[in-house]
Amino acid sequence: MIVLEEFLARIRHDVDKALDELIPGVDIAPVNLHQAIRWSLFAGGKRIRPAILIAVGKTFDANPDHLLRSAAAIEMIHTYSLIHDDLPAMDNDSLRRGKATCHIKFGEATAILAGDVLQTLAFKTVAEDVSLDAEVRVRLIALLGNASGTPAGMVSGQQLDLDAEGKPLDINALEQIHRQKTGALISASALAGAIIGGASEQDFAATERYASNLGLLFQITDDLLDVTQQTTTLGKTAGKDAAAAKATYPGHYGIDTTRELAANFHKMACEELSSIDKDTSLLDELVRFIIGRSS
Repeated sequence: MIVLEEFLARIRHDVDKALDELIPGVDIAPVNLHQAIRWSLFAGGKRIRPAILIAVGKTFDANPDHLLRSAAAIEMIHTYSLIHDDLPAMDNDSLRRGKATCHIKFGEATAILAGDVLQTLAFKTVAEDVSLDAEVRVRLIALLGNASGTPAGMVSGQQLDLDAEGKPLDINALEQIHRQKTGALISASALAGAIIGGASEQDFAATERYASNLGLLFQITDDLLDVTQQTTTLGKTAGKDAAAAKATYPGHYGIDTTRELAANFHKMACEELSSIDKDTSLLDELVRFIIGRSS
């Protein structure tokens, strides 16, 4: 069995190498833009979404070489969302992954463009992946578009999150925000691995349910970390959610009940793996990693 820490370290190395090859170098004009992209992309992210994609692909016996570009594309979309999320018009944050945010370092206009480029490069990366059949590439492009856009994707979740600031929400509205804002891209990561691995219809559906629970678990633990950890541990400004009156699980339920919810989503994610007729131990370990993370 693969030790999860070793697996994640290898994913970070391989995905970073692929990203380095896919992103224009800092000596290519416009230099300021490419410096900004690389500043945010190589700021030390854990590469959790690429790891989920590759772990699911590995579970369904995908060729490892067929997974890497899609994993890099997922990370591009994720990093673009972080750059834009930190902007003054959004969450107005000055710290990300322990470094100055893109707009603080390079200016707001360049940060917007850096996010724009990462989004477009993500789709280009998948479209040009000749290791995959054209039909698979089209499915992946549609999947990423749905997960990162609207009406049920990340961008719509961001808008709902902004609209909800300072307002009382019921649990259904809170869950909708987090399923879209965070869960959609995590689910897409898992489903992309299943598509590339040629999962059966039944296994694809089980993976979708697993990923749905995993996405909510990730956001719930993120909410908890925001109120229980220090800025130096998180690598981003702690307590920002409460300060901005964001809709969060601890804000709605309190810390103890939120921890119980996290345990419940952890259990449901693991239960879905039992219906997949493959070795799912790596996917089980990923759930344990997410519920136990400290940053």
